[in-house]
Amino acid sequence: MKLLNNNNNSRYGKPSFCYKYFKWLLWFSLSFYFFASFLFNHKPNNSTSSFISKTTVHQYSNKVSRALIESVSLKHHQDSLNGLKIYIYELPSRYNTDWLSNERCSNHLFASEVAIHRALLKSDVRTFDPYEADFFLIPVYVSCNFSKVNGFPAIGHARKLISSAIELISLQFPYWNRSLGSDHVFVASHDFGSCFHTLEDVAMADGVPEFLRNSIILQTFGVKYDHPCQRAEHVVIPPYVSPEGVRKTLATSDVNGRRDIFAFFRGKMEVHPKNVSGRYYSKKVRTVILQKYGNDRRFYLRRHRFAGYQSEILRSTFCLCPLGWAPWSPRLVESVVLGCVPVIIANGIDLPFSSAVPWSEISLTVPEKDVGKLGSILEHVASTNLSTLQQKLWDPRITRALMFHDRTVDGDATWQVLHALSQKLKRSHRRSRVFSE
Repeated sequence: MKLLNNNNNSRYGKPSFCYKYFKWLLWFSLSFYFFASFLFNHKPNNSTSSFISKTTVHQYSNKVSRALIESVSLKHHQDSLNGLKIYIYELPSRYNTDWLSNERCSNHLFASEVAIHRALLKSDVRTFDPYEADFFLIPVYVSCNFSKVNGFPAIGHARKLISSAIELISLQFPYWNRSLGSDHVFVASHDFGSCFHTLEDVAMADGVPEFLRNSIILQTFGVKYDHPCQRAEHVVIPPYVSPEGVRKTLATSDVNGRRDIFAFFRGKMEVHPKNVSGRYYSKKVRTVILQKYGNDRRFYLRRHRFAGYQSEILRSTFCLCPLGWAPWSPRLVESVVLGCVPVIIANGIDLPFSSAVPWSEISLTVPEKDVGKLGSILEHVASTNLSTLQQKLWDPRITRALMFHDRTVDGDATWQVLHALSQKLKRSHRRSRVFSE
């Protein structure tokens, strides 16, 4: 440094401009060198880096899900609903709210009939003036009294109950008769929707009740081929999954951000597919899954109920969603909101809200005949485009579109129902009258 000092003295005995800043430049260079060396020598190995990446991604997924299901009420965009207005009949409590004394009524997989009613009662689209209404909701809870007959669920009371409600409003109001029910809306949130039966062959034989064939049915059942149980104007809606239940799962599950289950399914899998009804449950699909993969370490298959099974979904990469009696399942919604790639095994299923949920980008569809190839199919996806599917699942708009809330949240399942109805305003008696005038 002395040599440098001597060489950089000016003829006036003062340090030159270059010498003045050289010391600072040298200090900075040495500091940068030692800092870079530290980083290089302490670089994490690949496995640690991979784990951190996965953990961070999973935590992000959880944050998205948490943000989605928080109890917030956003005013939805009226412009996108074309000024839609809905009148809600105030029926005697025996048609709906009397059943709420049973907690199951508002929390089971068929509870969208309750959730939609509750949300619309508080919605901006509700009108108390029937003459400005585009549609009329008849809130009858048929799935609350989901009785058991010979060990099987039955809703044989549904047709009589709905017919009674229609008779009541027809006598008290003119709105049903003037349109023959074409601007009236019902919810049919059980296995075969507007057929109001739980066994498909009986449902198909009976078809949609005559008194409902002009109306709009909000139903969980939907297929892409001609079927007697959707021969009425309808909107396919998701099954009900409790936002509170999902919130609790996210708050209490401790899985350290890892998805240590490759393929998951918990539910009814019959070892001998013919049950006492003489019919094959799940068209043998679940039985094949159990027989083929019951001892496969990649597959986590359980036949018995477990109240905390959503925590298992949160640990899983792929969640199997095979058909049961009907093609749809609440597992579909639970998988999406908990970040597990749904594997849909149900031929020709029509999925809810396809304009808001890009199903082909967030799920896998496996034909029923290929269920025996599940292992190789899932391994191929895991080694190719799994990360792309998972990233799409994190979109909070997708999760929001599949969840019902007590108050309509902008873009949630009830909002999607309203949006679908806003596309059917040609059925509105009020609009047709205005246009004719």
